Amino acid sequence: MSVDLVARLDDKLPAKRESFDKIPVVDIAPLLDGSNKQAVAKQIRWALSNTGFMYVKNHGIPQEFVDSVFDVSRRFFDLPMPQKMELHVSKSDVALRGYIEPFGENTDPGKTKDLKECFDIGPERPTLEGPFFGSNQWPSTLPEFSELTYAYHQKMVVLAKTLLKGTALSLDLRENHFENLMRNPISIQRLLHYPPQGGYVGENIIGIGAHTDYGNLTILAQDDVGGLQVMNRDGDWVEGTPIHGTFVINIGDLIQRLTNDVYLANMHRVVNTTGRERYSIPFFIDADFDAVIEPLASCVTDSNPRRYKPVTCGDHKFGRFAASYAHLTKDIASAVV
Repeated sequence: MSVDLVARLDDKLPAKRESFDKIPVVDIAPLLDGSNKQAVAKQIRWALSNTGFMYVKNHGIPQEFVDSVFDVSRRFFDLPMPQKMELHVSKSDVALRGYIEPFGENTDPGKTKDLKECFDIGPERPTLEGPFFGSNQWPSTLPEFSELTYAYHQKMVVLAKTLLKGTALSLDLRENHFENLMRNPISIQRLLHYPPQGGYVGENIIGIGAHTDYGNLTILAQDDVGGLQVMNRDGDWVEGTPIHGTFVINIGDLIQRLTNDVYLANMHRVVNTTGRERYSIPFFIDADFDAVIEPLASCVTDSNPRRYKPVTCGDHKFGRFAASYAHLTKDIASAVV
């Protein structure tokens, strides 16, 4: 029996091939070294108010280190399924650490099943403290896995806080505005594997369904395969084409709430019809679990009235996760009964 390896996309799935500057590239070296923070902040403001996405270059993370994390990620996903399932996310309870099998998390559950597998880690804790805070699970057969992925997590925390300083300046706030909201922030370091799809590909099964990210900021490392699609303000899907040596940065729901829709948490998805395995490494940073997020006074005007009520970071984020994870949905349903 022959296998149809040529993908035929549903009419709703193609993305436009647009030049890179449709998702702007921002050189953040002057932000990191302090030589011209305001110039970078100006570029951040344009990017986040128009696309919600940007590439950043000269970010200070050696490409060789990023490559080593991609390598160990591939080796993890190549492990036999029983070994990966020993580290299943459900075994970490609400800390949400560990392995998620294909279709185990669905970001747009009313429309799409996600053809991806994931592995999540976060800030190391000796015991379960509550949602998003607990012990990481590690594969015993890959001893270098924990060292590399956790070191990457720590570097991303530092870079994310620097980018949020630039974001604060872009909003004419004090550079340290986010620090009081991030004394013990929720953060998730994720590894992702997307198998290729062939034949007819519809919206019901794609790499990851259309969604916005849940928190403050996402830092994404892509391989060279491609597949990321970002919706522009006209409702068209635009390819987030990989650019070597850059990270893709986007903001989540909480920054959109904070800015009262001045900044855009944009819809995005992954459709992998390249015939190749796709790997990516997204890092998500939010605020403290009990941090209250509400619109900035400077973003509320007569022409842009207040659009959001206050929400705590943890309640918002955990609610979004509960809708995506089968084991959390079951736990919540049984608790209600």
